[in-house]
Amino acid sequence: MDKKELPFIKSMFENIADNYDFLNKLLSLRQDVYWRKKMISSLNIKENFKILDVACGTGDVIIEIMKNNYKNIHLYGADFSKNMISIALKKIKKKNYTLNFNFLLTNALYLPFLNESFNAVTIAFGIRNILNKDKALKEFYNILKPGGTLAVLELTTPKSGFFFTLYMIYFKKILPLIGQFFSENRQAYRYLPESVENFPTSDIFINKIKKAGFKNVSKSKLTLGITTLFIGSK
Repeated sequence: MDKKELPFIKSMFENIADNYDFLNKLLSLRQDVYWRKKMISSLNIKENFKILDVACGTGDVIIEIMKNNYKNIHLYGADFSKNMISIALKKIKKKNYTLNFNFLLTNALYLPFLNESFNAVTIAFGIRNILNKDKALKEFYNILKPGGTLAVLELTTPKSGFFFTLYMIYFKKILPLIGQFFSENRQAYRYLPESVENFPTSDIFINKIKKAGFKNVSKSKLTLGITTLFIGSK
């Protein structure tokens, strides 16, 4: 990752951590809950699975998996924001979940795991913040076991038309104002629409996943295309 970009993004997430969950629910009209459930259901989780959630933030993917009461699975969360991980730990302790879990303070390009360690790797709304996506995807491929699944959930831009026009007005005008009001961080919620606009098209991103070595790569558009779920297998 570019050395100039990493400190800015890391600092941004550290600063908005306290309001992150509230704003996610508000700005997505709680659709983020539905999106994560769709991603988790795609993993076909079985007993003794090891799952890594990259850019885990405040732990919502891991917590959603815990709610399903799977047996003998081990969950790992990796994020470069200490504040985000701190909130994730507090949320899990409040719920008294009993599944094994670990959080690691690291970034997606340097994951401290042996090759072929995991049955599934997930990343929700984090891949667009990684400049070197090719390297990150290759890292995910290496740490997956043969037959393992990669699930990438990311905000995308819907196709042109009336909904596209409404979406862009909300995304570029209204969302930054709401984000600034509640988080007092205008820069973060200006960065969000910019990062989504700069994200590769679905076809280009699918090619990146394939280039990393993944097979059977597919995409599923969610909520009229404002989010896309990408799946690949090793």
